[in-house]
Amino acid sequence: MSAFGTGARLRLLEFVREPTTAALLLVLPPVVVEVYGEAMASFPALPGTTGDPGTTGRIVGALFAAAFLAGLVGLFQAVSARGTDERLHRCGAGRASLLGARVVTMATVAAVAATVSLAALARTVDVAAPLAAFGALALGALVYGLFGVLVGALLPRQLEGSLVLVFLVDFDNVLASGVLDVGGTVAQVAPLYHPHALFEAAVTDGTIPTDHALGGVAYAAVLLALAFVAYVRVAGGEPA
Repeated sequence: MSAFGTGARLRLLEFVREPTTAALLLVLPPVVVEVYGEAMASFPALPGTTGDPGTTGRIVGALFAAAFLAGLVGLFQAVSARGTDERLHRCGAGRASLLGARVVTMATVAAVAATVSLAALARTVDVAAPLAAFGALALGALVYGLFGVLVGALLPRQLEGSLVLVFLVDFDNVLASGVLDVGGTVAQVAPLYHPHALFEAAVTDGTIPTDHALGGVAYAAVLLALAFVAYVRVAGGEPA
């Protein structure tokens, strides 16, 4: 537990000491929420959406900001683990502790990103169930944090991986929102499909759809297993 706690604390300090990433965490959500809101408000009759377009845009923007920031951290964790964690493992650090420290770092950033995104949304939108909305945002951020680990395992370069990730999150978010009518089956396999449905319901009417809650948790569990396999691959060696 001491090694795990030390590793998690060092990973978080490493993140906080990067002024660019720390500023991005605080600045990106408010900007994205307003940009998405204003952009969608200029199209009053979007297919596949109901309610006020500006509110819909801000909901989409808040989820995008939380998911992208967590995904970015997941990507960076996977890239930095390549080689580094294997050397630490050979020096005596347990692989479970090393992975746990990185997961805690990603989950912490996901929670902060969800908090900032929800606060940015609440400035202009009346959130019916704030706690449920936070949970949905945190779930979406966690899903993409784990997805970022997979991207980092397949594409171990921070710049290229970030560009791929921002495209995936944006496209996924649009599919999940129903703005594009691409068919129910395609939209339902999108990583943000369940978190978006949960978040929209929590913001607009304060409900928690059970099927989407279970589906989102199951999706995150599958990604966690895949992220573990990817971590072992990039860190080297076998689980220990």
